[in-house]
Amino acid sequence: MENMNTYCESVIGKEEDNVHKVYHDTEYGFPIESDDELFGRLLLEINQAGLSWSTILNKQKNFRKAYAGFSIKKVAAFKEKDRERLLSDAGIIRNKLKVNAAIHNANVILGLQKEFGSFKAWLDHNHPLTKEQWVKLFKKTFKFTGGEITNEFLMSTGYLKGAHHEGCPIFEEVLKHKPKWNE
Repeated sequence: MENMNTYCESVIGKEEDNVHKVYHDTEYGFPIESDDELFGRLLLEINQAGLSWSTILNKQKNFRKAYAGFSIKKVAAFKEKDRERLLSDAGIIRNKLKVNAAIHNANVILGLQKEFGSFKAWLDHNHPLTKEQWVKLFKKTFKFTGGEITNEFLMSTGYLKGAHHEGCPIFEEVLKHKPKWNE
């Protein structure tokens, strides 16, 4: 994703329906409580690898539909016919490694839910870690989660600071939602 300062600055003056402005002003850096929505954000970040964030934001609704509303339980139960369906769906990113990672990671999250009560509780349990520690943990736990994907996932969900610079008007709004990095 774009540099954090540049990203904040890049949405200033954008039309209200611009996908980047909507994401920046209403989602980026705000804590997410729902495990399915956390999974959905991880899935989107994984699919962004090698592509522009604009591509992913423009396909967000398609991803949600293709991946059963980001239901962890449903995606974890996907079979070969579901993989084939996803790989032929022009509305999403048709990459076998990314599709397989989504299904694998959904199953991993089911295990984390059993052990910790929820995916969010697992994240909270491991907070605070440095970016490097998070990356190591994510690489050990999930598929297709390198440094940039892990960093963006954690920044975008309020676990790591950096989604907005302090001069950004959304910075104060994010603080009101008590991101983990500000505890």
